[in-house]
Amino acid sequence: MDQPKTRQELYEEIRNQGGRDMFVLEEMIRLGFWEESSGLPNDPTDEIRREAELAKELTELRKQNRKLHNEEALIKELRKKRLAESRQKQKETRERRERERKERAENWKRRKEKEIVYLGKDVSAGLNNNELNVERLKQNSLPVFETIEELAKAMNLNVGKLRFLAFDRKTSEVSHYIHFKLPKKSGGHRLISAPKPKLKEAQTWVLENILNKIEVHDSAHGFLPTKNIVSNAKSHVRAKMVINFDLENFFPSITYKRVKGIFRSFGYSEAVSTVFGLICTAPEVEEIAIDSKTYFVGLGERHLPQGSPASPAISNIIARRYDKGLTKIAKNLGFKYTRYADDLTFSTKENNADFKKLMAQVRFVTKEQGFKINENKTRILRRGRQQEVTGIVVNDKISIDRKTLRRFRAVLHQAENNGLEGLNWGNSPDIIASLQGYANFVFMVDKEKGYIFQQQVKRIIEKYDWKPHPPKYISQKESPKAEKPWWQLW
Repeated sequence: MDQPKTRQELYEEIRNQGGRDMFVLEEMIRLGFWEESSGLPNDPTDEIRREAELAKELTELRKQNRKLHNEEALIKELRKKRLAESRQKQKETRERRERERKERAENWKRRKEKEIVYLGKDVSAGLNNNELNVERLKQNSLPVFETIEELAKAMNLNVGKLRFLAFDRKTSEVSHYIHFKLPKKSGGHRLISAPKPKLKEAQTWVLENILNKIEVHDSAHGFLPTKNIVSNAKSHVRAKMVINFDLENFFPSITYKRVKGIFRSFGYSEAVSTVFGLICTAPEVEEIAIDSKTYFVGLGERHLPQGSPASPAISNIIARRYDKGLTKIAKNLGFKYTRYADDLTFSTKENNADFKKLMAQVRFVTKEQGFKINENKTRILRRGRQQEVTGIVVNDKISIDRKTLRRFRAVLHQAENNGLEGLNWGNSPDIIASLQGYANFVFMVDKEKGYIFQQQVKRIIEKYDWKPHPPKYISQKESPKAEKPWWQLW
């Protein structure tokens, strides 16, 4: 056995031997001063060795105990470290999510400034489709918009305002229309939905920049700058037979889907056509007051509102195929066809024209095109009686019914000389407005007679210092049912 050379090695050997006594014993035995073992009971050598073994075991147990305590401390420290790391990670996650949330909000804000991604239930599906037909748009000389942002800029709006005007709300505290009723010339009342200034500006922009550039069928005479009820009536002078049809709920039958469809047919994208369709249509609404607040609840489908500057032009464009079909039917059967808004007129100079076949085919095509004829207003006027087209007599030339003119002169005379008390003309509660309107109507048909009437009305206006005023709202309960055509009420 190698002897320890340094003190440190000596201490290490003593520890390895189990203590100082054991080390001394082994050295004494090695040097011959002590026997290995006497074999006797209670031999000091055995006792020392046994004690040394116990000391070793005790030392080992102490090491294990220290190690065990160290492991618990390490585990505790490790848990503490892991907890701190977990908290730090949670903090970083919260901060990251907050950054991502702010980034999403900022991106959404920027996107809303450039795009419209939602305009209400059931109308927003195509807002992500910006595919358009540039060639078709150029053929129609229409402006090209590749994005909603470009459209809004052209309309002098930002995207947010355009979204506000187009949004389809089933229930809202805001309405873009003022709803009121006007008396019809045929009796009863017509619901007018007049757009408020901002929406009216948008609808006027659509009319001037898009709708007015689209050609309509030659048979259409309503709402056109070069045509009117006079041009419509002139087409049927000296006819053997005149047949008048009236379309029931003409504007309300032209729904949002049909309006959107015509803009798609021009070449505009699904997104742009959706916006145009919503701007130009509206549902009927019911005003409901709850807790001092007024809510506007949409009823039924969106459709062309009567009162929008864009509605007449849209109705003429949508009716192009209808007009084309009726013109073909009329020509095949020896008739001539014209349409003024919802009034359809057919006339023939032939004695044996098959009017029954004409009427059957007109009803069929009308239904196919999504319109409906008001059978109560269908009239067949033969040569032997007074023939009228939208209130103008067309038997030999365009003229006004003589009996009506005599009555009108009498009312004007009484108004100018005896006052307005007890007088009425038409269905309007404003007698002077009614007189002025009819005088202008006569002027369109017969300028000489009409001018005399206009001057007489002018004197009445000056005498009573009359000023035109906004139409009065009339509830449905106050609306009488029409019994006669408007041109027969005077």
